[in-house]
Amino acid sequence: MSAKDNVSFHVVSGELSKVSADALVVAVSKGTDGPAILDAPLAPAALASLKASLSALGVTGAADQVVRLPGLPETGAKTLVLAGVGAAANGAPSDEALRRAAGAAVRQLAGLKHVVFAFPTTAVGQVAAIAEGAALGAYQYASLHSSTKGKLESVSKVTIHSTLAKDPELAAALERASVVAKAVNATRTLVNEPPSRLYPSTFADAAKELAKGLPVKVTILDEKRLLKDGYGGIMGVGQGSARPPRMVKLEYKSERAVATLAFVGKGITFDSGGISIKPGAGMVTMKCDMAGAAAVLNAVLAVAALGLPVNVTGWLCIAENMPSGTAIRPSDVLTIFGGKTVEVLNTDAEGRLVMADGLVAASQEFPDVIIDVATLTGAQMVALGNRTAGVMGDEGVSAALKAAADRAGELVWPMPLPEELRASLDSPVADMANIGERMGGMMTAAVFLQEFIGKGKDGNVIPWAHLDIAGPAFNEGSPYGYTPKQGTGMSVRTLVAYVEDVVARSA
Repeated sequence: MSAKDNVSFHVVSGELSKVSADALVVAVSKGTDGPAILDAPLAPAALASLKASLSALGVTGAADQVVRLPGLPETGAKTLVLAGVGAAANGAPSDEALRRAAGAAVRQLAGLKHVVFAFPTTAVGQVAAIAEGAALGAYQYASLHSSTKGKLESVSKVTIHSTLAKDPELAAALERASVVAKAVNATRTLVNEPPSRLYPSTFADAAKELAKGLPVKVTILDEKRLLKDGYGGIMGVGQGSARPPRMVKLEYKSERAVATLAFVGKGITFDSGGISIKPGAGMVTMKCDMAGAAAVLNAVLAVAALGLPVNVTGWLCIAENMPSGTAIRPSDVLTIFGGKTVEVLNTDAEGRLVMADGLVAASQEFPDVIIDVATLTGAQMVALGNRTAGVMGDEGVSAALKAAADRAGELVWPMPLPEELRASLDSPVADMANIGERMGGMMTAAVFLQEFIGKGKDGNVIPWAHLDIAGPAFNEGSPYGYTPKQGTGMSVRTLVAYVEDVVARSA
């Protein structure tokens, strides 16, 4: 399991003519009066000529637009690149606009080795955003093509021109950008792996391998242990497959911990729908149904790599949902870890069954907060589209996740948990059924999960939120910004930012 995403970062403040590179990238914004070049370190005459030519060149400044021109002698670069940052309020692009423009440029400049960015930077966070976007844009999955002929290598060196080159906070900011981008890209690679290569046992092995060198304890529960301990959700979903399920527990502890957090991730390595089998077209992308577990895994590892002062436990609920003579059937009743019973009315509503086990297990350790991440429902895409995740749960945790997502540059929108949906999950033969009201299905699934959140040591229900990333976890369309086709790594950045915000609030 590998990918090509190694990018080295350098920040300079001197004359660009002394920096030999393949391309110099400058930012262009989309204004009401037309495109505008932002703070490009070019000679006045060259800059004036370039500005006068923007319309003729078809440059609009729109996000994702990347236009190549011959390089200018005073820059030291062979190619001049104009990268759109979109509409910039008061002429100042947001961190996410810079991140996205840098990613779009690096992605579209594959084949070049060294790229220099001369974007406007007045804060260290902007320099870090450019670096993060570039690292995300450089990602390439090491595909299984028999020949790599014609495939362009990713940009491997990025230099950022900024007056902040000697800022004492810059090194830490760039290190964070590198760690977070590595975590996102590792998540993408896991999602992109074919289900013939990534199944429960190999996913568990990958978790152990990725955690090497980090202060993270990895415990793998195999099918014998899961059966013995009563993980009926995971075992039930996985019993139709020749590849038995796994639960992976990750533990990172800090001596300076200001909070104890639990992340739970859905890890269905392939979802056929089981006996309630999906239509053929609906199965094409179902290797991505483990994206929540992949995001949780790499978010925990990123928190550990950054040495953040928290305790974090990750629970990866991993199974393969297949139809066979041993698969669960509609009307079967499963006993979830902890004792609650669930009538299975639809075997394609399997994610919530494995997540129920993980949520109970996480609750029994009394964390301060539980956050779960899952490609849980098609209803999420109906409600919010392919790029925006839904967040549901306790208002405080949901609001904090939304704020963290905004800062990280990921799209998340809060949704309610209407009380009336719970009654639709009632079952005449078990504590509850695994499906209920069809309308608002994203919220009904979250209401189901809520039933498995336990109480803390204070006797109150543990604060919890659920991220449904069904749409944004996998990009079936064309690449955009720093986002490639297929696995996106959605929610890793949000989870890391959330942990950082928890730490900041405790200071």
